[in-house]
Amino acid sequence: MALVEVVRDDRMNAAVGWLLLGIVALDGFYNLLRNVPLWGGFELLLVIVASIPALAARDWTVTIPWLLSAVAALSVVARTAGAPFEVTAYLAIATLALIVVVELEAFAPVELSRRFAVFFAVLTTMAIQALWTVAQFYSDRWLGTDFLHSQTELQWDFVVVTAVGVVLAGAYQVYVTRSERADDGTRSTSDGGEGSV
Repeated sequence: MALVEVVRDDRMNAAVGWLLLGIVALDGFYNLLRNVPLWGGFELLLVIVASIPALAARDWTVTIPWLLSAVAALSVVARTAGAPFEVTAYLAIATLALIVVVELEAFAPVELSRRFAVFFAVLTTMAIQALWTVAQFYSDRWLGTDFLHSQTELQWDFVVVTAVGVVLAGAYQVYVTRSERADDGTRSTSDGGEGSV
């Protein structure tokens, strides 16, 4: 059983997930209003991507696991609380990449092994970081922002966001594995205790 099992039709998961995504969306609109379009736009993109399961199924209860929404909301709250922008961006980018991987496996005719899912999530993290870097470059050029300072800093951004992607994807796979084992144990007990010692 793979990552597809984590996208469930569950009202509690959906309610918590939408609440957390609402926090991200509100902060995105707030940033757009206070003239921080790049970060605000990224937050709204994250919400749109996370909403794809519900839009595709036309059912508000078909959502990504609330845990992914929680990590996205954590990056937003941390930024609002004054955490360094780079740290929150790394976490948000890695979260968006993991959401993309979960949704690809859930809604596309693709089956990924656990190891490849982690690897693919890390590659996706690096790809999103590359797009983010391009967006920062043009933001600095056209909007007068000051995101990119040196090539060395840019290279370290890729190293750190890749490491964050590895940790986040690995931790999520551990969570999925434990959830599946707990589900299997519950099923075995309810089927007559066949799995008990």
